[in-house]
Amino acid sequence: MTRGSGSGTRDESVAAQPAPPPLHARPGRQGPYESHGGHGGVRDGLRGDVGGGVREAPALSTDGLPGWLDPVVRAARTVRPTQLSRFLPPEDGRGRQSAVLVLFGEGPRGPELLLQERAGSLRSHAGQPSFPGGALDPQDGDPQTTGPLRAALREAEEETGLDPAGVQLFGVLPRLYIPVSEFVVTPVLGWWRAPSPVGAVDPAETARVFTVPVADLTDPDHRVTVVHPGGFQGPAFTVESALVWGFTAGVIDRLLHFAGWEQPWDRSREVPLDWRA
Repeated sequence: MTRGSGSGTRDESVAAQPAPPPLHARPGRQGPYESHGGHGGVRDGLRGDVGGGVREAPALSTDGLPGWLDPVVRAARTVRPTQLSRFLPPEDGRGRQSAVLVLFGEGPRGPELLLQERAGSLRSHAGQPSFPGGALDPQDGDPQTTGPLRAALREAEEETGLDPAGVQLFGVLPRLYIPVSEFVVTPVLGWWRAPSPVGAVDPAETARVFTVPVADLTDPDHRVTVVHPGGFQGPAFTVESALVWGFTAGVIDRLLHFAGWEQPWDRSREVPLDWRA
């Protein structure tokens, strides 16, 4: 158990921004994607509330966020769905509503993101890193308002054991669609203002829970392009002894880009995937 503190297609219409100084040196204030086929970590299971940590309707707030999150806040407010993915929710309302928690914290090396690794015994995407998240339950409420916020916190608590009371939700990205699984996914952005112990709650579903320094995600040496035999190609990250790819990597890639944190990297560096991925 550890304590966390922390698209396949590039949008060339957005002007490249200079890379920021090392994020761990940035002062703080006091206080998204194409998938080759599969949901890339969005779970299908339905569960009831646990621990009572998310029974109250959550709300979004930017009060007291550290200064280094300002570019992420701006990106969430201004990014258009088509800048994140060519797969958008069907206009007829089809698709299973779900949410993932994109949780930023701060650790010894500065800003971090919380990820989990799916158990190797699962039938789909075994061993693949992902954000905590899953399908909305009926008790989560309206999918068009606070339902995704509640679901993101609830699923994160169920999967990683984090205390939702220590998470401040500050934004959401546009809903994205994963055609093969028919999931409509809302990425919910959070600040881990009061970190709590986390770990794999159910080893049958989650192999481990870990944090990744944003400095590693922006490091060009940790960036590659994955190539699947089915034709999918997309951005990926080699971090924390893991290959982060698919939906999760797509969201991270676009966040880094639109927050102005992206550094030039060699897109010709390819990592092949096999049919089981």
